[in-house]
Amino acid sequence: MSTSASQGEPSERPDGRVPVTDEQWAELVRQAGSGGADAPKEPSARARMVTARLRALDEEAARAGGRRKGRKGGSPAGAWQPDGWRTGPDTQQRHPRSARRRRVAGTLGFLVVLGILVVAMRPSLLTDRLPGGDVAVDTLPLPAETAPPTGAPAGGDMERPTLAEPFRGSPAVRWADGAEGIEIPEAQAAGGLGKTEVEQALRATRQLLVAANLDPATLRGERPAEALNLLDPLQKGERERLERSLAEPGEKQDPLMLFTRFDPDGARLVGDVVKTRGRMTFEAGAAGSVEVHADYTFVYALVEPDGDEVARTIVRRKLTTALHDPERFVATRGKLSVVSSEQNVGNTACEVNDGFLHPAFPSDGAGPPRGDDVDPYDRSEWQPDGACGTVTRT
Repeated sequence: MSTSASQGEPSERPDGRVPVTDEQWAELVRQAGSGGADAPKEPSARARMVTARLRALDEEAARAGGRRKGRKGGSPAGAWQPDGWRTGPDTQQRHPRSARRRRVAGTLGFLVVLGILVVAMRPSLLTDRLPGGDVAVDTLPLPAETAPPTGAPAGGDMERPTLAEPFRGSPAVRWADGAEGIEIPEAQAAGGLGKTEVEQALRATRQLLVAANLDPATLRGERPAEALNLLDPLQKGERERLERSLAEPGEKQDPLMLFTRFDPDGARLVGDVVKTRGRMTFEAGAAGSVEVHADYTFVYALVEPDGDEVARTIVRRKLTTALHDPERFVATRGKLSVVSSEQNVGNTACEVNDGFLHPAFPSDGAGPPRGDDVDPYDRSEWQPDGACGTVTRT
């Protein structure tokens, strides 16, 4: 059974719109024909398209609203709302850098907390690297020596050296390795020679120290050819004396006064590192010459050919060389003359004069005392050449 509308009142359509009656439509037609201001206007095609689009969005929003029941702060179901013109983008889209900073800050905070926990469990990881910690005191390299020392070096202990750590328990563990420890000062004109000639004298003296005390062939007891070639053959008697000491070593002609040599049948180096410390200076010599003064200590770690006990021998060498202007002297240009050479040796059989150093090893025993106690690392004192003392440490 249907229900009819009252007379004069149009019935409402299912879509919610009220139809226009015949009387109303006729009145509208009359007004349009007479140019009345209230005449309806036919909507444009664009307006109809926008209206249809908005109606579709409303319907889509109404359908989606049922799936988002209970959402707080949203629009009412069935009402589609466009973004406001002052709304702006999402916060994370507006501030991507802020989001990244928050992530980085969180990661750093975690790492800081982790570091605090590690240090709390093992505080030595931090304290050993601070001034006064074991690492800072015992293993950091020493700066170059620039002045005569005033006493024996600190450091070192009673720990015995090993094949893996041949300088353990020695102050030399902080010294430079090999030729790195032989630095030359800045050259200046002196003795009537220009800066270039003085620098040549310094470099040649350094080469002589390396060839005579660090070259593996020289240390194995072979003929130190490179060192000999640096010396001036015109220096009266010096080259011949050195050649005789190498061929026929003895107490009066000892090659150890200039060269460091070990008997290969008695000892060999552990690895290829020799520890070095000292300094070099220069001054004007006789007119037309410059003299170079070198004072260096070399520490050698050694084992017997078939053994694994490590011993150390310490050689301190004082050497003075001269470079002469061949226009004023009987000299070869660029070659060195030996003015003086002295040595102190710790841990060797000083009564043996065969041209080699002979270290004592731990299993050999201490042996009887041989003179005053001597610290071979003390560069503030000099022992007379040929004096045998009892070393207090090696």
